[in-house]
Amino acid sequence: MKNNYAVIGLGLFGRSVVNTLIAHHQEVLVIDENPELVNEFRDIATEAIIADSQNESALKQLGIANFDNVFITIGTDLEASIMTTMLCKEMGVKHIICKAENERHARVLEKLGADEVIQPERDMGKRIALRTMEPRVINDLDLSGKLSVAEFELSNNKLTHKSLQELDITNQYHVTVVAVSHPHEQGEVSPNHNTILRNGDVITIIGKHDDVERFEDLATK
Repeated sequence: MKNNYAVIGLGLFGRSVVNTLIAHHQEVLVIDENPELVNEFRDIATEAIIADSQNESALKQLGIANFDNVFITIGTDLEASIMTTMLCKEMGVKHIICKAENERHARVLEKLGADEVIQPERDMGKRIALRTMEPRVINDLDLSGKLSVAEFELSNNKLTHKSLQELDITNQYHVTVVAVSHPHEQGEVSPNHNTILRNGDVITIIGKHDDVERFEDLATK
């Protein structure tokens, strides 16, 4: 099922978010004060609007409260980021994802009620360091609360040539397999009970931090 998204702020990070959503055929409203940046998305986003996100009337007119997810990716203008987050929260946006410039900015956004706060440079630095220390782990992402997502290459033969139903991963290891990519095949498979895991598959799992870490260690032996 499609969700709808609004992205406020078209810096490098915001544009990357928009392009990714569009590539996955999502409905996206983009908002920025800079006409040149907005014009880049006129023909590819669902709607591209020049607006001041600190203007409550403008946000109401755009129906921002009706969006399932709002990304607030405003760059170095911390005041605009904070004001926009506060307005979106007051208007009842369901899920607010904010970009923060530093730890102090992140704490303020969290106190205002942002559902997720991302610090791209910090998070990417952590990801690259993890990948360098353990090349088999392709991706490792902390989510809010107690959950983690990990993506890695399967190399433990004890887990291969068996279906997910046989392995019973959810009950045995308390994690859920959400995607499987087979070597030399395009795209990801949405796994079901009959999906057979093979050596070299790239799998994505979600679960509590400790459970994800334990299964990741087992699967990449």
